[in-house]
Amino acid sequence: MRADVQQAADGVFLVHGTHTNWVILTEGDAVTLIDTGYPGDRALLLASLAQVGAAPEAVSAVLLTHAHNDHIGSAEYLRATYGTPVYAHEAEVPHARRDFLHQVSAGRVALEAWRPGVLRWGLRALRSGGTAHVPVLEPLAFPVTGAEAGPLDLPGRPLPVPTPGHTDGHCAFHLPQAGVVVSGDALAGGHPTSRLAGPQLLPRMFHHDTAAAVASLDVLAGLDGDLLLPGHGPVHRGPVREAARTARAFAP
Repeated sequence: MRADVQQAADGVFLVHGTHTNWVILTEGDAVTLIDTGYPGDRALLLASLAQVGAAPEAVSAVLLTHAHNDHIGSAEYLRATYGTPVYAHEAEVPHARRDFLHQVSAGRVALEAWRPGVLRWGLRALRSGGTAHVPVLEPLAFPVTGAEAGPLDLPGRPLPVPTPGHTDGHCAFHLPQAGVVVSGDALAGGHPTSRLAGPQLLPRMFHHDTAAAVASLDVLAGLDGDLLLPGHGPVHRGPVREAARTARAFAP
């Protein structure tokens, strides 16, 4: 099995899974993994690591943009099997543990099934483990986030950037030395349920707080970078600030 791995910059790889992406940051033999796809993407996840020359035990940490099933699918597997620490924003830690679940419900998807692309996406998400129970049993909070924080001491030196709205503790990651922003679901490049192409917010049904998600686009617009690696859709090349402004103009 081969994964769809795209090298976006030196040591930075975007991987397309089942309608969702994850990012691999390499530094020598060590790796940082940002998100892990759906539970059903595990074979693709392991294949993507192999394709960049990394073994799963070489993953220094899993960083979560947020704790929806299509992003944490194999996080607990890596933690339990290889002892890989799993980090998230402090507000997202209880979500990752599944103390609660802020994720679009099957009922809401059914109500939206008349919209183009929703039914097909929903069926594929279901087959990929979109409703599976996959908590991270011992998630850890980032030491510090926000303007006062420095980059994490991990391969790629990612800097967590709180971007709440999609979930309360959603975080993007800035790689200033590479000019890269890993936006998770705070800023997408496309989605099977959307008629838009290019930088955009996901449809309203996916956000816990749509107003906060729109406001977080201003945070992303303040980051220097010309390469956007979204949680859904293709790589976007061009100023991240312009991508965020475009998404804001078409926000639901």
